Amino acid sequence: MSDADEEESMVGRMDESRIRFWFLLDGDRWVITGMLMLGLFVILVVAGTVGPSSFRSVMSNTNQVGIAFQAFIASLITGVTLVVTIGQLVLSQELGSLKSQRERMKATVEFRQDITSLIGSIGLPDPAAFLRQLILTTKDRAEALEDVLAENSDDELRDQVDQFVAALIENANEVEEQLDDAEFGEFNLLRTAMNYNHSWKLYGALWLRSEYEDSLDDEERSAFDELIDVLMFFGPTREHFKALYFQWELVRLIRSILITAFPALAVAIATLLYLAPTSFPGMTFGVANIIWIVSASSAISIVPFFVLTSIVLRIATIAKRTSAIGPFILHESDRGGDIDLEN
Repeated sequence: MSDADEEESMVGRMDESRIRFWFLLDGDRWVITGMLMLGLFVILVVAGTVGPSSFRSVMSNTNQVGIAFQAFIASLITGVTLVVTIGQLVLSQELGSLKSQRERMKATVEFRQDITSLIGSIGLPDPAAFLRQLILTTKDRAEALEDVLAENSDDELRDQVDQFVAALIENANEVEEQLDDAEFGEFNLLRTAMNYNHSWKLYGALWLRSEYEDSLDDEERSAFDELIDVLMFFGPTREHFKALYFQWELVRLIRSILITAFPALAVAIATLLYLAPTSFPGMTFGVANIIWIVSASSAISIVPFFVLTSIVLRIATIAKRTSAIGPFILHESDRGGDIDLEN
């Protein structure tokens, strides 16, 4: 990926370190969960080892371990119930009446008909292929706009459009390549759609058309309008796929929490019922074995919370980065350098 591509892509526009970007968005959510669990485990082991008092003596004189695991058990049961209930409430919105379902179907068909009239062929059913069609159409119309303006007498307008079209085509080519491996339901499809900086492209096209209105003839205005029309379809399409992705992620969240809740609950209950101050005598790597056991049990007991954390981090980041639709640029880093607004 070239420097220009990286600036246009989401990782370039977010102005975040690659590690932070990977943690928030790109990283596998199970890997993030494992890292959080391992981090807690290490912290507990270190804290138990360097503590001023012997951990076994603390267990013998107090009931802190029992109190902690009682809280874990109560939190697990309450948290899982709450997450599942909220998930059911959100998903229940899909269970509408026949009238509402017909209205949804009508809106979808009308959107596809509009796309058909726009690009001259029916949109493909696969989401990745559908997005590719839109992006290819924006690229074709941008090239057509550049060709139409080739004989325009306004040198400044031609320079601005040349830079704008070059950046659009470069961004479109990069996203088109990424869509080859994209599959709906996985984050890479939405990530690729977010890599296309369509809000700035739409604003740039609108700004150029308005700023140089007096220098344009009817054919040139029509070329601008055709590019603007297809860019205006990309935003709602991405938002629709984002809403569907969020539903899939919610289902994945519920399923993942239910899967991890049972072993976490089993470990917490077993630790509460069977662990005694005299259990697991001896040391391993200079650390009392009971510290290893209690630390591991604590980390495993909180895995459902880490699953929730890892998935919500991604959803919240996506929602923040796509909170505006159309030619609104909420983040300064989303501005491209392909047009000079000062002219």
